[in-house]
Amino acid sequence: MPRPRKWRKVCDLPDNNRFGPLGSSADSENAVIMTVDEYETIRLIDLERFTQEECADQMDISRTTVQGMYSEARKKLAESLVNGRVLTIEGGDFLLCDGNGNRCGRGCHRHRHGRR
Repeated sequence: MPRPRKWRKVCDLPDNNRFGPLGSSADSENAVIMTVDEYETIRLIDLERFTQEECADQMDISRTTVQGMYSEARKKLAESLVNGRVLTIEGGDFLLCDGNGNRCGRGCHRHRHGRR
C-alpha cells in the first residue's frame, strides 16, 4: 500500500488562476492543469528566490518532493507558453496559511500583502 500524501503548506491561493492566449477557451483539450502546491513551488523558488531546501521547509515537505513538484510545474508552464494552451491553477494536497503566522515563514504572501 502506498504511503499517504502529506499536506503541503501554502500561503495563499493565486489572485488569478487562469492564464493563456486571449480569447482561448479552457476546454479539456486546450487546458494544462497546475495544482496549487505546484504553483507555490514556482512562487517560492522563482519569485521569492528560495532554494529548494528552503521551499521544502516552508511547505513542510521533503526536498525531493519539492524537486519533483517544481519540475512538473515548469513543464506545465512550458507546455502552456510554447503550445498556446490555457493554464489553470486548481486542486492539489495543501493547507492554507491561517494569516496569523501559523504555518508561515519568511516567504508568506499573506503577510507581505496584508491579506486576511
